[in-house]
Amino acid sequence: MRLHSSQALTLLLLVHSVDKVVGLDLSQCFSDITTNASLTNNLVGLLDSNGYPVSNISDATAISYSLCTSVCGNTRDFQWLALSQDFSSWLLPYLALISQLPFGAQYRSDDIMSAILTVGSPVLAGYSLFVTLLNSRWINHRFRQLPVKYPNSHFALSIVSSLQQVPLDLHLIDFASLVVLPENDCWWKILSQQMNYTHKWSAASATSIAWVIIAYILSIANSPSNAFTSTQADGGATGSMWLWLVPIVAGWLVLSPKCDFNRLQAAYDRADEHAHTESTNVPAGTSTQRALTITAQDHEVMSPDELLTPPVFNYSRSLPWANTADTMFRVFEAASEKVRNRIPVNKPDEDGVWASDLRSAIHPDNRRGTHEQIRAYCAITAQRSHWVPGVFTRMAFASCVSLALQWGTVGGAIIIEWFTPTTGMGCRSLSYFIYGAVSTIIWMMLLISSILAHYSAAYSNRKPSSARESPPRQEPLSARVSLALSHCLRRMGKLLAITNSGWVITTCILQYSDIYDTCFCNSSMLSRGAAAYITIFETSAQAALAKGAWFGALSLACGSALAFFVTVGLLVDTIPTEPSL
Repeated sequence: MRLHSSQALTLLLLVHSVDKVVGLDLSQCFSDITTNASLTNNLVGLLDSNGYPVSNISDATAISYSLCTSVCGNTRDFQWLALSQDFSSWLLPYLALISQLPFGAQYRSDDIMSAILTVGSPVLAGYSLFVTLLNSRWINHRFRQLPVKYPNSHFALSIVSSLQQVPLDLHLIDFASLVVLPENDCWWKILSQQMNYTHKWSAASATSIAWVIIAYILSIANSPSNAFTSTQADGGATGSMWLWLVPIVAGWLVLSPKCDFNRLQAAYDRADEHAHTESTNVPAGTSTQRALTITAQDHEVMSPDELLTPPVFNYSRSLPWANTADTMFRVFEAASEKVRNRIPVNKPDEDGVWASDLRSAIHPDNRRGTHEQIRAYCAITAQRSHWVPGVFTRMAFASCVSLALQWGTVGGAIIIEWFTPTTGMGCRSLSYFIYGAVSTIIWMMLLISSILAHYSAAYSNRKPSSARESPPRQEPLSARVSLALSHCLRRMGKLLAITNSGWVITTCILQYSDIYDTCFCNSSMLSRGAAAYITIFETSAQAALAKGAWFGALSLACGSALAFFVTVGLLVDTIPTEPSL
């Protein structure tokens, strides 16, 4: 339909007058359009709530995308005042809460990277937390199945469960002496005592969590009651998107991971002064060989992330830690089986004399012998798989729980924006979806990287020559390719995490500064295409739909966050507790 010359002149004057308005005022623009339509009787571009043309101006509640861009413009000035208010009210509490995550790396740059990984991939953060919890439950269950509680087994259980934040490894031959010899009882006790510290609740952590919860409640209360919620002007959607951070921080506070590198190193060095490798007075700490190690060099691990103590990197240590923990258990199991059959160390045949002592369950004389006798006493007869049974079940469970946490919170934010008129995929909902999708991709890349690294470790000669149980062998091509692919995925995953962390903060800034309040973003052009339109005034039906979606989204976000924390709380009582000294 062509415009008459008088109508075209009127439209040009209207466009000129709207351009004089600072920014983009859609309500004022709509008023000007309807006024012009009354004068010219031209209803082109005026639509009802469903996007259909109207025959009466009074029925118009929306305008077409083309009319909006041609008359109202498609730009929005950066609103510094709105940004400062909304940023400090809705986003700043979450950024402050990041400081309550467990850190403790040897270098500050690694602590910063751990925060970036957490923000860049909530799935990875939840996975590392939950797999740590499940690993502790698993090793606790295994040690409690010992036929006889061998001396120091309760210390060993507490120590191995606490050392998931370090590249734990053992030298099997010398570790048998550490387990059997009564002279090493002091080593186990001191190490357990030195590691008996907690990263627990404090006034700062409680205040930070309370601040976030109050800000989120206020963002919900601040939402307009008519449910045309103007989510671009409040923190309801962005608050839901960030809500995953609360159970992650609270969960780590409950688990209290031992991740202070300097403190762990000092505790181990002090305990190692009391370690012995045989029935002599020569400490094991005087030699370069250690039965159990908690540190390593870059060339001794398959992934550099294994060296970083912040617990978000537990994803890289879960598989090798499970191998080491299983080996420790099997050594204690072999010794316990000998005790049940009343076989002393220095007389490995079944006719050996068993010394009795009413003061202790196992007489110290039953635990002394030569290096060869000790090694035979704790020999692991069954062939071990490089993949500890049940490890993939725990990984799958942790993956499902962490995915539910992220997509419950981020999905809630997407639902809020999707059902805000005009319904459909817009700039805000797409931004949230990109954040969640990239977060999931990061988690997949780093998880696959850890699996490939562990696969290649079975054929690797990276351990020091003194720690190898067999001579060096040629690494097969599949192991070398797997390791190279592992490094590539890890680096790409970290690069994506840096990008995604910046993206989610930038998205919030764009929303708070009203940059998204444009014809393109408000018309859901991404999903509606040529049929896109901008809702100016909502109808009662739209209000009911938006309200239902709003409350459903909030329930989804809050429910997923609460379910994650409750699950952690229900399972935490099955992990090892600190032994009484």
